[in-house]
Amino acid sequence: MDKFFFASLSLEITPGSGTVQLLPAGDFRANDGRPAECDAWRVTPDGAKRLVAAMAARKTPMVLDYEHQTLSAATSGTPAPAAAWIKTVEWREGQGLYATDVEWTARASAFVEAKEYRFISPVFTYDANGNVLQLINAALTNNPALDGMDEVMLAAASRLASPEFPPAGRDAPAHSSEELSMKELLAALRLIFNLPATATEQEATAAATAFAKVLGATDAAPVDARAVLASQGDRIAALTNATPDPAKYVPIETMNALRDQVATLTNQSQQGQVDGVVTAALSDGRLLPAQESWARDLGKSNFAQLKQYLDTATPIAALRGTQTGGREASGVNVTVTTTVDGELAVCRQLGVTPEAYAKAKEGAK
Repeated sequence: MDKFFFASLSLEITPGSGTVQLLPAGDFRANDGRPAECDAWRVTPDGAKRLVAAMAARKTPMVLDYEHQTLSAATSGTPAPAAAWIKTVEWREGQGLYATDVEWTARASAFVEAKEYRFISPVFTYDANGNVLQLINAALTNNPALDGMDEVMLAAASRLASPEFPPAGRDAPAHSSEELSMKELLAALRLIFNLPATATEQEATAAATAFAKVLGATDAAPVDARAVLASQGDRIAALTNATPDPAKYVPIETMNALRDQVATLTNQSQQGQVDGVVTAALSDGRLLPAQESWARDLGKSNFAQLKQYLDTATPIAALRGTQTGGREASGVNVTVTTTVDGELAVCRQLGVTPEAYAKAKEGAK
């Protein structure tokens, strides 16, 4: 299994320049005889492309400090001021890897101009074959042939390195980058499917499988979800902006007006039905005048119940066809008007007129 190492070397600075060489092209070694693990360090054009891309992907510029103080600050507690900041690097064929937009601090620029600092010492990782893998940072130094980083600096460089590359001299876990990728994928799935932060891989997989079924995707016929969603969005936008076909769709205003008209006609029809059955029931004695208001209210709320009541009510023959509908007529004979309410009820039950009842009552005296 490959091993990964950290190294630093020194390259001379050109005063007053915003361009600094970080690594030479091809194979190279330090003046102190390093590296010991391989014949030489190596930067190839392909390897340089990866280094350039990695620098471009950084969210913050790479620090260039004094004497690698950034690597020792965590344990020494001393400040680690920046001497410059590096944002971009470029590969120059046959020459090496250069920082092209070095942003020097005023203090560091003065040091370089006065030649109080003359060398750049980049820190980088490399594999057992010497291939440079990653730039960690760089420093101003006056030691062009470092003997190597001590344990404190080595540990700090390990923390600054990408998780893809393990600490120097240790076996690289075969699953380190895979684990990182799975964590990133799981985080993305949680976000896409609105899953809780505690959702497991199995739960995320289940959500993705369910979504695939909705899209109609199968192993044999995969579906581009982005294309499907974009198509649906375009369709919704088109329908939103389109003018409805009047032969197929009715405006909501028209439907509301029609509904109101139907409701009005229904009420009128129902009112006519109530009037008809109540009038008929009053005329044949199935309803007494005192019941009229109740019957009309019942008919408005539940016509079927009113109809059922009237269908089972017994008509009072004495009220059938009378002009007064059971009410006392004006100018009635005194003998009739003296009939008490209870006797009137008896008349209705017996089917005789109050006059006949009164005569019968007088004859019985």
